[in-house]
Amino acid sequence: MQRIAQVARLRPELREEYLTLHSAVWPGVEAALHAAHIRNYSIFLHGDLLFAYYEYLGEDFAADLETIKADPETQRWWTFTDPCQEPWPDSATGSRWVDLPEIWHLSDPESPSKAEQP
Repeated sequence: MQRIAQVARLRPELREEYLTLHSAVWPGVEAALHAAHIRNYSIFLHGDLLFAYYEYLGEDFAADLETIKADPETQRWWTFTDPCQEPWPDSATGSRWVDLPEIWHLSDPESPSKAEQP
């Protein structure tokens, strides 16, 4: 499993629109995420900072991301959500989200942590 965390900025003037959209995410968008082996997707908000976290359970992350990008329902969803987000200066071209490096993780007590592994 791969854990992904990202940040984006929410345009203050479109805050209510973004929150309304995410109060009822379209079933087709959720289905595309599930089909791409994405689970436990959450978006949190602090002021105008969006923080997203999800887990990837597939074998080919790049290919699964491409299937999401090619999904017509997701493309339509993004026509509503993308204008609500302001890209960070270091966002990848065409992206509004910046990936965050994981610096620490507390695993389940039954799973040895990286520090405990030989």
